[in-house]
Amino acid sequence: MNKTRLFKRSLLAVTVTLATQQAMAAGFQLNAQSATGLGRAFAGDAVIADNASVMARNPAAMALFDKMELSLGFESITTMIEVKDATYAGAVSVDDTDDVGGTSIAPNIHLVVPVNDKFAWGVNAYTNFGTKTEFSDNYTASEYGGLTDVKSFNFGLAGSYRLTEQLSFGAGLDLIYGQGTFKRSTSALIALKTSNTVKQGTPLVNVDKADGWAVGFNLGTVYELDENNRFGFGYHYSPEFTAKDDKGQEITLPLPDIAEFSGFHKIEDTSFAVHYSVQWIGWSAFDKIEMRNLQNSLVGTSYDKQYQWQDGWHYSLGGTYYLNKDWTLRAGYMYDTSAQDKLTSISVPDSDRQWLSAGFTYEIDQASNVDFGFTYLIGEDTQVNESVASLGTSVSATTRADAILVGLQYSRSF
Repeated sequence: MNKTRLFKRSLLAVTVTLATQQAMAAGFQLNAQSATGLGRAFAGDAVIADNASVMARNPAAMALFDKMELSLGFESITTMIEVKDATYAGAVSVDDTDDVGGTSIAPNIHLVVPVNDKFAWGVNAYTNFGTKTEFSDNYTASEYGGLTDVKSFNFGLAGSYRLTEQLSFGAGLDLIYGQGTFKRSTSALIALKTSNTVKQGTPLVNVDKADGWAVGFNLGTVYELDENNRFGFGYHYSPEFTAKDDKGQEITLPLPDIAEFSGFHKIEDTSFAVHYSVQWIGWSAFDKIEMRNLQNSLVGTSYDKQYQWQDGWHYSLGGTYYLNKDWTLRAGYMYDTSAQDKLTSISVPDSDRQWLSAGFTYEIDQASNVDFGFTYLIGEDTQVNESVASLGTSVSATTRADAILVGLQYSRSF
């Protein structure tokens, strides 16, 4: 009985950890600040400043506005996740599945208020991270599948100051709210290993809407060569985040810092502009997950697990064509590198990705406009090999994750 109890403790602790890791994969970092940015693969987004959403990437860019600006919209993210050619426990073939992804909606709102020709302030709310993956209840390797539903919301307050005609600085605070649901259950093989003491389908982890708050900050600068050429740099500090559910289960995990350099250049005597960005995401800080205050007697009071993430990079290039006074067209391309290195998972397919983006702005009148953005995100086939030594189970498969992102936004100046 002691061996069974120890087995169940190890299984639950490991399964909780596997469930939690999905929230933090680079594949589920959301660039959901604006439909405008989505339509150009976010190329140049830390400095273009064509609407108030720029404050989410670089607070210093608020200095580029001379009127109060409001932007609000949403982005839909549909993930298409495929797990194929899977083998469980080295011998059991697993049916291919292509329905574990889903659709999430990420709203955003941004307000920039210039006070005078030197100072501006702004507030905003948007989503930085979010995902939902759900395997069927009868998935063979159920301790590696299950349900994961994670979302975070960023509430920001920032200010900018124009030091000279060319140089501006900005800074802000970020209040981050996160919520997550993680569920896993035992497989038939687990039931067999415990002589059916642990029944197939027994809940291994049932963290339901664990939530919490954290505080971060952001800094930025803008340098303007002239009205058609400028550069911007933004840095976001992300804190260690703790979420707790009503059963007393507490999960602590570090979020990545993000730094971005952008450039914008409108070609003289033309209606065309080019823009670009390089973004660094500090996923190497994701060293471990800490579990505390678990009330389930099968687990104990704590569990920590080490990870080996690598920093991620985004490289994006875009173009904008000012067709006429009513229509602006844009397109962009991004190459996005994976945060996963040696540690991979069937529940969080991650790989290097390519973004193909296009969008437009329609001017309703001199004070308001509507933006539309579309991106097709192309992943790569990735070989995954997972195992849990304490359980004696493993799974290998080929995974792939593509996505379709659509954004719509309304902006107005006052």
